[in-house]
Amino acid sequence: MDAGRIQILITMAFYMAIVIGIGVYFAKRSNQDSEAYFLGGRSLGPWVSAMSAEASDMSGWLLMGLPGVAYWFGLADAAWTAIGLAIGTYLNWLIVSKRLRRYSEKAGNAITLPEFFSNRFKENKKILLTFAAVFILIFFTVYAASCFVTCGKLFSTLFGASYVSMMILGAIFVLAYTMIGGFLAESSSDFMQGIVMIFALVTVFIVGTAAAGGLGTVMQNAKNIPGFLEFFGMANQTGIHNSSPVFGAALPYGFITIMSTMAWGLGYFGMPHVLLRFMAIREEKKLTISRRIAVVWVVIALATAVFIGIVGRTLYPAEFGTYSSSENIFILISTNHFIPVFAGLVMAGILAATISSSDSYLLIASSSLSKNLYQKIFVKNASEKEVMIVSRITLLTITVIAILIALDENSVIFTIVSFAWAGFGATFGPLMLFSLFWKRINLPGAIAGMLSGGFMVFFWKLVIRPLGGAWNIYELLPAFLFSCMMIVFVSLLTAPPSNELQKEFEEVKNGGPVF
Repeated sequence: MDAGRIQILITMAFYMAIVIGIGVYFAKRSNQDSEAYFLGGRSLGPWVSAMSAEASDMSGWLLMGLPGVAYWFGLADAAWTAIGLAIGTYLNWLIVSKRLRRYSEKAGNAITLPEFFSNRFKENKKILLTFAAVFILIFFTVYAASCFVTCGKLFSTLFGASYVSMMILGAIFVLAYTMIGGFLAESSSDFMQGIVMIFALVTVFIVGTAAAGGLGTVMQNAKNIPGFLEFFGMANQTGIHNSSPVFGAALPYGFITIMSTMAWGLGYFGMPHVLLRFMAIREEKKLTISRRIAVVWVVIALATAVFIGIVGRTLYPAEFGTYSSSENIFILISTNHFIPVFAGLVMAGILAATISSSDSYLLIASSSLSKNLYQKIFVKNASEKEVMIVSRITLLTITVIAILIALDENSVIFTIVSFAWAGFGATFGPLMLFSLFWKRINLPGAIAGMLSGGFMVFFWKLVIRPLGGAWNIYELLPAFLFSCMMIVFVSLLTAPPSNELQKEFEEVKNGGPVF
């Protein structure tokens, strides 16, 4: 390892030490009880709430996956995805955040998403809670795997070590950190990591553009590639010849594909790691400030990530021969155009994105089993200490499974994330919206909506989408719509919710008791 790589490693190690320090600092407060560990005692301020929500949401795919999409396919696919995500972020903070904060406290002071849904409908047999917890375990395990893939690609590219060993090392670090500090440590470090991420993105974009000869040169190069700089077409790299990329005719990017891609925005309504920040903020009125912070952050982050991929195509036109390898474009620009110490700080941006997401995923998944299944169903008189022990065992188990999923170094981060995103969006998104805004929804409708959305994601992804053509639609869109239809259909065919549930709904809607 040369001196430059050593300096990068030292800088990143220093950053990791700071993250661990935050975890240790909050360890005592977080381990008081399960509410403090899983929700931080509803004590988040507006800045921490906003920044931690976005940092935990935008995992390593923001700095590696999205630039890789832009580098390989051009503007359209990356830009329409970014537009959908930006709109979804704004709407989620605007219409969901305040009512969920109010309703989660009214519904038995719920501290997890499955617990909120269960309390919202006052179910006795905990069917909804069980299915919600199981879906969270499944999809967050997949999500965690995407973060571990990011760690493996990052460290193996930087230091020339084997992908598998670096991936496992990153997973062990994330596991240890999550076990130490819980929700408060996670949210506080995510605030810092959100700053590091946006700094890294903006800096790499500016420096990369300057190195490429300016924005005009970048745009001119992009225009010369068929379909690369179009909103309704995609580049089609067919190979590399004499150190130059070879492109075929531009691929079409029609209206159905655009709607399918923008459907990424629908996923926000069902993202547990974002929704928990709404539930955890100290005061409901502070969510307006949080919304403004979050939207500005996400727009800047998404725009720079997309353009880093476009700039990278000018700087290194033939560096990558596969879609999977193109996700390293951010790393390549950083290491080649920054002094080692500064490159290490920028690389910490990728590490920040990975840690801020994976610790959220692991924490929420473990809470689903320990708090929702173990304490609510299997051992109803379980002590807080038992819950914490089960939580840590669950963390370890999920990490091992996620490592097994992430063993393939040719995995595409963006593809893994898109499936998990669709799973959460379709399973919980429609149910969340109807639970907050439709008084007529009942327990059978809620169960039907959750199950139909979750299973449709698998069915569309594995059975329908491979048919191609008009059926090649991102599974989130049809699954989300199908879940909505099932909620309405089943709720209207079955008995209306009790007067108690309807009264509670009105109290939350009006912001106070209904007499």
